[in-house]
Amino acid sequence: MTDEAALEDELSRPSPADVAALGALQGDILVLGVSGKMGPSLARLARRASDEAKVARRVIGAARFADASARRALEAHGVETVVCDALDRAALEQLPDVPNVVHMVGQKFGTSGDEPRTWATNVVAAAHAAERFRASRIVAFSTGNVYPLTPVRGGGPRETDPVGPIGSYAQSTLARERVLEFYSARYGTKVALLRLNYAVETRYGVLRDLADRLVQGEPVDVTMGQVNVIWQRDANSVALRCFTHAAAPPFVLNLTGMPAQPVRSLATRLAARLDVTPAFTGTEGDTALLSNASRCVALFGEPRMSVDAALDAVAEWVRGGGRSLSRPTHFEEREGRF
Repeated sequence: MTDEAALEDELSRPSPADVAALGALQGDILVLGVSGKMGPSLARLARRASDEAKVARRVIGAARFADASARRALEAHGVETVVCDALDRAALEQLPDVPNVVHMVGQKFGTSGDEPRTWATNVVAAAHAAERFRASRIVAFSTGNVYPLTPVRGGGPRETDPVGPIGSYAQSTLARERVLEFYSARYGTKVALLRLNYAVETRYGVLRDLADRLVQGEPVDVTMGQVNVIWQRDANSVALRCFTHAAAPPFVLNLTGMPAQPVRSLATRLAARLDVTPAFTGTEGDTALLSNASRCVALFGEPRMSVDAALDAVAEWVRGGGRSLSRPTHFEEREGRF
């Protein structure tokens, strides 16, 4: 698989569970922040699942759309688009009233040196959206970075375990959760908070980061010795199926794959597929940024795409010269600097 059209088709292909969930869901869907890494495929997945369920609904994507081609691509696949800056309250007021909102607005990279914008994007925009769509169900993407580094032998924190964000980015994402909790309590808004880490596909994510280092002959840092990963389509599937779990107070879900994967093992398995010899630096730490996804598996089942299948896809893409989004995850960062 080295063709982007084929990749986008795979990432937006609904499962029977997606079709059933979107068939039962009432009303239109708005995706705020649709132009990011995951938003386009999520919007297309919602569109396709709704069509297969024979449900007439609008799927609307709102973003600043700095890249006009992203907007055209969505519209070509039946997703309506609206130009909207989520920090502009007046612009939000112009968006249509919808009963279902996916909140994907956020900033991570570029935080160091521009902390005010990150805090505004992650917190103020969420407050504006929660006020504007207080009568809607809101599925909001958060991050596993709200947790502290935890012992690798412990399996990672569960949703009920204490949070402890490291660094300004992670602190701002916890603040986003708290803002959404506040408005949920004030208005009774039904909210689902999805603590995601790490979504992967062939153009970005932990596996692509590792593949790029391997083919460039760079050593892989194993200090962050383990990571959780989930194929992007599987993550988006869970997000859309979470509308029925949105609640007040908010429903919280660790959205990832399990068990955690040793970074050294992932790199070694990728290297074999890429026919290169891996090199490593650092020593595996006793702690890592991990999440226990037992609740996710119990509610939605195992991800359809296995880690080995994802490794196959990434290796094939890289061998074929497939494009990178050039957005490294910095999964090895232990001090919260992004």
